[in-house]
Amino acid sequence: MMKTEKEKMLAGEMYMPWDAELTKDRIQAKEHCFQLNQTSPTQTIARQDIIRALFSMTDEAWIESPFHCDYGYNIRFGKGFYINHGCTLLDAALITFGDNCLLAPGVVISTAGHPLDATERASGLEFAKAITIGNDVWFGANVTVCPGVTIGNNVVIGAGSVVTKDLPSNTVCVGSPAKVIREIE
Repeated sequence: MMKTEKEKMLAGEMYMPWDAELTKDRIQAKEHCFQLNQTSPTQTIARQDIIRALFSMTDEAWIESPFHCDYGYNIRFGKGFYINHGCTLLDAALITFGDNCLLAPGVVISTAGHPLDATERASGLEFAKAITIGNDVWFGANVTVCPGVTIGNNVVIGAGSVVTKDLPSNTVCVGSPAKVIREIE
């Protein structure tokens, strides 16, 4: 039996993102993001209802507008989750956040990638690799996290950093690519 493009995506295989099912899922998520981004910050109950619908979770999160994601259903977070203005989470694979994670403005976390081969890339195929983030992680402004990365607990990632490889717990990491510059006791 052939897998659907969504099944391939969720299994970490190459998939075609423009099939009908995935397009419908993305449009639904973008509709939720649009609603969230158009809702007044004073309408906290309405904003939380939209966030719960987007992520299919009952846990509370605070998200400043604008916010964008691809699917929503592949994002999981613990308690004390905060996303500042202008963040984008491309969740073709699972993005998991532990407790007390903070995203500063402009953070991009992307599980999606494209083939290096130009012909294959031009065909429209892409892949996705899960990203796992521990507890008590703080992302500085404009941090980018690439597919397949694991970030440990109690990590501070400096503004403008590009995370291309796993980062160990209890560290301050900066740069492009992000590297450990010191440990946190």
